[in-house]
Amino acid sequence: HEATTGPEILNDMGDTKLDYWVTGYGTGGTYHGAAKYIKANSPDTKVVLAEPAAANLLASGIATERNDDGSPAASHPAFSAHPIQGWTPDFIPLVLEKGEALELRDEYVEIPDGVAVEMAQSLAKNEGILTGISGGATMWAAVETAKKAPEGSVLVAMLPDTGERYLSTPLFASIDADMDEEELKIAKSTPSYILE
Repeated sequence: HEATTGPEILNDMGDTKLDYWVTGYGTGGTYHGAAKYIKANSPDTKVVLAEPAAANLLASGIATERNDDGSPAASHPAFSAHPIQGWTPDFIPLVLEKGEALELRDEYVEIPDGVAVEMAQSLAKNEGILTGISGGATMWAAVETAKKAPEGSVLVAMLPDTGERYLSTPLFASIDADMDEEELKIAKSTPSYILE
């Protein structure tokens, strides 16, 4: 990500100053690599890292116990199950730990239970962006960051997944599988529709 994602973000910004880059973490590779590049090439950019409140491993201040090969020796004591699939395993990944040692993070956002799903649903309904739960969490962290940022600040938040993976999860549990009469009417109004 230091050679790819970070450069892509800053290149896409052109002459626009990037004030905040907001992300969560799974393995920590995106955070570590992209943040390292961003900080080296745009030192005034604030890096915001988010994690679930139910699994606030970094905020706990407790290091992951490691085996001699660097792998986790046990589950992290601050971990508990959370709904943000792909984020925050039950240990602090070594690549994330190394990124934290470089002091790349400027701000931290804790994601309360439920808001990631709510934000992902809101993005689909109101913006036409079909993202997954981790995308909802990232956007929620970005919105919270924007609320505190000076007016006119520029933020980047990548939505790292697609909602298609979550069709059978709580993200879409409130949506019926079959179309209702109103939805069928809309579908049939499309020229050359096929619903058979």
